[in-house]
Amino acid sequence: MQALLDADIPVAAVISSRTDAAGLGLAAARGVQTDVVAHREFASRENFDRALVARIERHTPRLVALAGFMRVLTPQFVERYAGRLMNVHPSLLPAFPGLDTHRRALEAGVKLHGCTVHFVTSELDGGPIIVQAAVPVRADDDEKRLAARVLCQEHVVYPRAVRWFLDGQLVLERGAVRVKGSDAQLVYYDRD
Repeated sequence: MQALLDADIPVAAVISSRTDAAGLGLAAARGVQTDVVAHREFASRENFDRALVARIERHTPRLVALAGFMRVLTPQFVERYAGRLMNVHPSLLPAFPGLDTHRRALEAGVKLHGCTVHFVTSELDGGPIIVQAAVPVRADDDEKRLAARVLCQEHVVYPRAVRWFLDGQLVLERGAVRVKGSDAQLVYYDRD
């Protein structure tokens, strides 16, 4: 979320499911409206998602960008925002969906790891890929070092993908995303 703010993405509001989320303070300090829909106050995912939709709709967003939102959303929520619900995930999807991606990448012995910005669908971390950034896995990497390098790339590609969306450059066709007017490869590689 901070990377989106730093990139001058027009953020209407930051809504969290947790009162202690650091992003709330960062957003408020920049004059962005904040709100909390505490998931623990709801008896079901469906009730939580309905309350979340109500809060989101107060701001009439063009895009809902998830950042550090670690909750599985209901199919009804995902369908409501289909084609305008975006997430960044710390792996090169479709590899390592879900949690503990850095540990799993190291255990698998992959040579490249990274992050993926994708449209959200009902399939966990399975939506159409917008852009990915790869980083080499080094022999001396542990989860913390690898995660830090991946996070640096998340801060590059997520604002870029959001900007493409807001500028009307993303086209979703037959389950694949392309950027209008660009033949460039959409994989960024951190060589450091």
